[in-house]
Amino acid sequence: MGLTFDWAGVLSGAPGAWLVTGFLTTLWITVAASLLASLLAVVLVGLRAGKSLLPRAMAIAVTEIFRNTPLLVQILFWYFVAFTALPAEWRIFISDDHPWATLPGDVAVISPEFLASAWGLAIFSAVYIAEEIRAGLAAVPGGQREAAISQGFGHWATLAYVLLPQALKNAFQPVVGQYLNLMKLSSLATAIGLAEITYQVRQIESYNAHAFEAFAIGTALYLGLGLVMERLSRLLAPGRTARRRQPEQQQQAGHASRA
Repeated sequence: MGLTFDWAGVLSGAPGAWLVTGFLTTLWITVAASLLASLLAVVLVGLRAGKSLLPRAMAIAVTEIFRNTPLLVQILFWYFVAFTALPAEWRIFISDDHPWATLPGDVAVISPEFLASAWGLAIFSAVYIAEEIRAGLAAVPGGQREAAISQGFGHWATLAYVLLPQALKNAFQPVVGQYLNLMKLSSLATAIGLAEITYQVRQIESYNAHAFEAFAIGTALYLGLGLVMERLSRLLAPGRTARRRQPEQQQQAGHASRA
């Protein structure tokens, strides 16, 4: 007998709704963790680039700890250890229902699963993003920093307005790769019950045993989201506007010379 597939059993009814919820949950956790990772990465880069010994040592320690331990272990730590160490009032507040903090797809932003996943993904990704940015900083001429300081810029102002834009241009593709990895690594949040794509796919497999169809569609959702993120990164790539304007300027110059 040939293999038969029941795609309707996965794309309709309750399984279909679960997939939509899982996709939106993956989308929102990726956005939240990416924003937080970006902020943490800039802080780590700033501390590493500063002259104060203690902040540099702290940034190095954070980088080494989170870069050399498994992400799954970190997420479990934030959920089962760090969350339970919070004051009781905080735990009760986070665990309560908050309709005002619910995103499309019935995704509760203020919940132990979402917060632990977002923080775990953010700090894990931030150390890698920071290292990529530091590599980009190494390609920035040292005179840029000296010129900024001579103009009265402080350490953080020099980093934000002078060095960081150039570093991001130098390391844009590796940094984008880290955000793509963050999206894919969000699948590990299923271990603490976050209802993202992988969680919902496994729920469908348990519900109607359509394992192949469920995992195939789940893979397609990850692939589609990754391709969209990659396309957006190309649109936001530094220098893209300048490259697009250059042919227009050359064309205008050609018209002017012929005139």
